[in-house]
Amino acid sequence: MSVTVKPVILSGGSGTRLWPLSRQLYPKQLLPLVGEQTLLQDTITRLEHFPNISDTVTVICNDAHRFLVAEQLREIEVKADALLLEPVGRNTAPALTLAAIANRELGHDDVLLVMPADHVIRDNKSFQSALEEGALLADKNYLVTFGIVPDRPETGYGYIQQGNEIDKDKSYNIDRFVEKPQLEVAKEYLDSGNFLWNSGKFMVKSSVWLAQIGLHAPKILEMCEKAYKEGKSEMDFYRIDKDTFEQCPSDSIDYAVAEKIIGSNTDDSIKAAVIPLDAGWSDIGAWAELWNIGDKDEAGNVIQGDVVALDSENSMLFSQQRLIAAVGVKDTVVIETADAILVADKDKVQDVKRVVDWIKSEGREEHLNHRCVFRPWGNYDSIDMGERYHVKRITVVPGGVLSLQMHQHRAEHWIVVSGTAKVTRDGETFMVTENQSTYIPVGTKHRLENSGSIPLEMIEVQSGSYFGEDDIIRYEDIYGR
Repeated sequence: MSVTVKPVILSGGSGTRLWPLSRQLYPKQLLPLVGEQTLLQDTITRLEHFPNISDTVTVICNDAHRFLVAEQLREIEVKADALLLEPVGRNTAPALTLAAIANRELGHDDVLLVMPADHVIRDNKSFQSALEEGALLADKNYLVTFGIVPDRPETGYGYIQQGNEIDKDKSYNIDRFVEKPQLEVAKEYLDSGNFLWNSGKFMVKSSVWLAQIGLHAPKILEMCEKAYKEGKSEMDFYRIDKDTFEQCPSDSIDYAVAEKIIGSNTDDSIKAAVIPLDAGWSDIGAWAELWNIGDKDEAGNVIQGDVVALDSENSMLFSQQRLIAAVGVKDTVVIETADAILVADKDKVQDVKRVVDWIKSEGREEHLNHRCVFRPWGNYDSIDMGERYHVKRITVVPGGVLSLQMHQHRAEHWIVVSGTAKVTRDGETFMVTENQSTYIPVGTKHRLENSGSIPLEMIEVQSGSYFGEDDIIRYEDIYGR
């Protein structure tokens, strides 16, 4: 195979069924749920040593996650040649179309390996072996997908029915895609041995995809071409034009193209194939799935953090900050975070989304962010709040610079705990070092930055009548917010 394989990472999901750990502004793909690396980082690093793999990736993500994604790529020393910011979600077909356009604009016609950023693969050797077969087929103008070999009658996934063999025991033509079935039908599929779960992973050359999306879903291609052309570069990102992209139809790769070319498998110009994948795959759609793949103790419990479990079995107990003491619980999920605790029957965790919907309907914010909020310059943790005060612990990374800003309803008192703060206040610039403090009156233009080589840690005490993040008037911001 002569062409390069370019990873295309789809990182736009919100993972509401994994609340309270997964939040809208810090979703599951950006969390280390099954190891030290995040799911996004695992998605990329499991391609190490794969033949002909590109040394850069294309990532498509939500605008709100852009700095988190960029930082996680930096941590694993991976460069994105295209970090595309979707202004609104439009499903996987437009996302792949944008990636193919970006690949073309770079002067390439790579085999695009499309992967959601929130999947787990336990057997990397088997996964890469399937990818090798997929790359060979994609280089021959196939649209290739990967079907998970089922181990149970699952009603939460779509299915792919295998057709005739292409390469013995390795790849098959596709007879049809099937919607999520009822349980009895799912049992029939499992018993037949002829159906695979639809994984949402694809391989296709960028030129082949652009030709087929133009043929079968021309409106998607038209809107993506226009939205990309009218987009703009911003730091390390490429911002897709919002007004145009909102007009793009929402559709998946299989619905928009794959299903429509199944009957064209005798046409040499394009063929569809499925490769069975038996590699310990999971999409971690809910807490029960994370329990299924987790390391269990003798009683079947999956435990993480500060936990004591007495006479408890088959439960998932996850602590971020406080001690969880479980006595006599069975088939229960307990997830503790700084600002919310989930307690659920393991068979009911699919309904966690209803909790998130309730939080939204009540106008609360626990679905958006954790108590510790990440920003491109570092993070802040709200450690105490009263009617007239708000206390935050602020960390500014080396080189981090907050915007030049002003507040109309609050004053701020900054105490440096470690590191050195460079402070701008009403045009005056000065340094504040460890155990020193400064005061920012209401209505004062100010900026905070860390020009040192170690993290700046400080306590901010706000006082006033209103503490919302919308009480920020920005004058300058290096991050383009």
